[in-house]
Amino acid sequence: MKKFIRNNGLSICFLLLFFGALIGQIIFGFEEHNKELIEEGSTAITLSSYLISGHFIQSTFENWESEFLQMALFVVLTIFLMQRGSSESKDLDKEEEFDREPSPTRKDAPWPVKKGGWILKIYKHSLTITLFLLFILSFCVHFYGSLKDENEQLALKGMPLESASDYIGDSRFWFESFQNWQSEFLSVFAIVVLSVYLRQIGSSQSKPVDAPNMETGE
Repeated sequence: MKKFIRNNGLSICFLLLFFGALIGQIIFGFEEHNKELIEEGSTAITLSSYLISGHFIQSTFENWESEFLQMALFVVLTIFLMQRGSSESKDLDKEEEFDREPSPTRKDAPWPVKKGGWILKIYKHSLTITLFLLFILSFCVHFYGSLKDENEQLALKGMPLESASDYIGDSRFWFESFQNWQSEFLSVFAIVVLSVYLRQIGSSQSKPVDAPNMETGE
């Protein structure tokens, strides 16, 4: 068990942080939503009803959507673009280890590498494919949750409900998306640029403390 925790400590830590933050979101989102319902003259709902409400689905998946979009674009754009001196960029002036073609003879190579053919072609881009698929899935669930929440609010006011075809062009839905996207792009910009000049000893996301500012990559 100690070896498992040591070998997977980073993922375990972030998974626990995720569940802790999700529980916090549920608790306070549940209270906030019920407060809004009471202010609108309706009655409070149960926790189980809240977990399938538009309010919870929309607020959860609009954030997941932006995270997966950010990671997918970062993975793709770092293939072609560079930032001189950044630990988050590869050096386009020299051959990098991750640019070489996979060898099926390499010790402990993953099975798709040994299999070759179309399986290897997909595997070579599997990270990007998966991240974009997760983005698309989150985008669709966010749209569903946002539409559901919009119609729940309209029903409380006794107004006509929105159809999916009408809501896809609604300013509220795109505001929810863009307010999250811009923050993700800003955070990537910050780590890319700040890692040129700033250091964190012991972190794999930082260059060595004594590395020159213009030394690119980790």
